[in-house]
Amino acid sequence: MNHQKAIKTIYFSLLGNILLAIIKGAAGIIGNSYALVADAIESTSDVFSSLLVLFGLKYAKKPADENHPYGHGKIEPLITFIVVVLLVSSAIIIAYKSIINIQTPHKTPKTWTLYVLGIIILWKEISYRIVLRNSHKTNSSSLKADAWHHRSDALTSVAAFIGILIAIYFGKGFENADDWAALIASFIIIYNAYQIFRPALGEIMDEHRYDDLIENIRIISNKVPGIMGTEKCFIRKAGMHYHVDLHARVNGTKSVTEGHQISHLLKDTLHEEIPNLGNILIHIEPYYPKTEL
Repeated sequence: MNHQKAIKTIYFSLLGNILLAIIKGAAGIIGNSYALVADAIESTSDVFSSLLVLFGLKYAKKPADENHPYGHGKIEPLITFIVVVLLVSSAIIIAYKSIINIQTPHKTPKTWTLYVLGIIILWKEISYRIVLRNSHKTNSSSLKADAWHHRSDALTSVAAFIGILIAIYFGKGFENADDWAALIASFIIIYNAYQIFRPALGEIMDEHRYDDLIENIRIISNKVPGIMGTEKCFIRKAGMHYHVDLHARVNGTKSVTEGHQISHLLKDTLHEEIPNLGNILIHIEPYYPKTEL
């Protein structure tokens, strides 16, 4: 279910990015605005990144096999790294072109380009919120990266809007204001690329980032009959699932068979209460209440 939702979301992003790349490019060329052309370049990179994310989501959907006992979910942060490279590359291209255009005299952008940008900013912000919401629902890091692509696009469009507004309002001598706006936008894109890269790196490195989930696992575990508390709890994320290693206390006087049954009950309960958990490894720790010592 989560994979299907994520894939549908990416198709939504892909279609939007293709349309916007065409609209921005045409409006930028006709309307004498390099900021819009720069925006079109970023949207074009968004098209390729959305295609990569789509590939990653479909590959991650493959079931676990002998060579991949935990599934194929780790491809998601790897795809995210490629998306980050695309973002940084587009930022460098935009910055380079902006510097050249700042030094080259050109015409003032057309007033109507502001209306185009206004619509684009609204659409990209809506897209960002839709994709980000679905990334939280599906626990997809690559979908989150795609959401931040939309936010980056919105920010570059805001910068372009301000630059064009300055160029039009102040007139002669300020024709390159939108080029300066595009240059500033390139640094915003690089910052957002880092914001995307950091959690994906944590996912690859199995970094501890899941305190709230661990607390929820402990609360649920303590309600399971036969469980007398929990000790160690380690979590690692792969794709849209969280794999759990949990040490649970069981009365030390119980037989091995009883302890085994309790661990299965605990595992089934956790899967039922938290559907996005993947493999759960339960290690039973013997516990002796003080009254029995």
